[in-house]
Amino acid sequence: MEQVNPKAYPLADAQLSITILDLIQQAANYKQLKKGANEATKTLNRGISEFVVMAADTEPLEILLHLPLLAEDKNVPYVFVPSKQALGRACGVTRPVIACSVTSNEGSQLKSQIQQLKDAIEKLLI
Repeated sequence: MEQVNPKAYPLADAQLSITILDLIQQAANYKQLKKGANEATKTLNRGISEFVVMAADTEPLEILLHLPLLAEDKNVPYVFVPSKQALGRACGVTRPVIACSVTSNEGSQLKSQIQQLKDAIEKLLI
C-alpha cells in the first residue's frame, strides 16, 4: 500500500473502514447508493446524500477534492477509505470506485445504521 495523500482527510481507520464498506454493500442492495465522483456530486447538489465516501488512493486525488467542499456546504459528513479497489468491491462492481454517496430513503431499514455511521464520521471531523 503506497503512502496515503495527506489531503485525504479524514481517513477512516481499519475498523471504521470495514464498517463503512459493509454499510455501502447493504446500501447497494437497497438501491441507496450512487457510485462515482459525478454521481456523488449530483446527490449532494440535490440534497439527498446521507454521507459521501471517497478513496484516498485516487490518482490524482484532486479530481475528487471538490466533494469535501460541497459536502461541508451542504452539512453532509464525508470520509476517506484507504482503497478504491475495496470501495468498488463494496459498491458491487468489479472496477475501482473513487467516490460514492449513500442516499436517503424515507422507509429505509438502514436508517439507524446510517445514523450511527454518520455520528462516527462526524467524530473524525472534530
